[in-house]
Amino acid sequence: MAICDFDMRFTFVVAGWPGSVHDMRVFKDAIDKFGDKFPHPPEGKFYLVDSGYPNRPGYLAPYKGTKYHIPEFRQGPVPRGKKEWFNYAHSSLRNVIERSFGVLKMKWRILLDLPSYPMPKQSQIIIACMALHNFIRDSYLGDADFDLANSDENFVPLSEASSSQVSNTRHGDEDHTMNQFGDSIADGLFNRA
Repeated sequence: MAICDFDMRFTFVVAGWPGSVHDMRVFKDAIDKFGDKFPHPPEGKFYLVDSGYPNRPGYLAPYKGTKYHIPEFRQGPVPRGKKEWFNYAHSSLRNVIERSFGVLKMKWRILLDLPSYPMPKQSQIIIACMALHNFIRDSYLGDADFDLANSDENFVPLSEASSSQVSNTRHGDEDHTMNQFGDSIADGLFNRA
């Protein structure tokens, strides 16, 4: 699980879970283990999260079962209906995390196929690569990988273009207030279209 800012810097990471574990299990574990260190969004702000997470105070997910990924919008008709307009805007903003991981994997090829080290060592490699990623970003050094991602905000690494998000979120996990908040944003976007 990773959190990043809009400048493509990783601000929090939990490494060491196998890829088959559901997002919410990792999220709940991160909150339990890192409690006061976990960077919850400030009051009145929210993180954009993928469809593996429910809408909760401070966490805004896309509409499930509706077109979402940028390549789907590029290859098809313009968004139709308020849910598609919301998902298009959500995906466009959340693309920063996809671009961040794209740069990370272009720069640190070891992450594409981690050797079969023990899990703790693999986790350390991932975290070290993210720290170096942030150092390069913070140093404002000329960097071809960041330049590529910066030159095109619609840059989509192959991993997102070929992936399909499957949601196992139960509707009982959703927060009614955040659902209404998402609906109000969707209404505003749709009314401007």
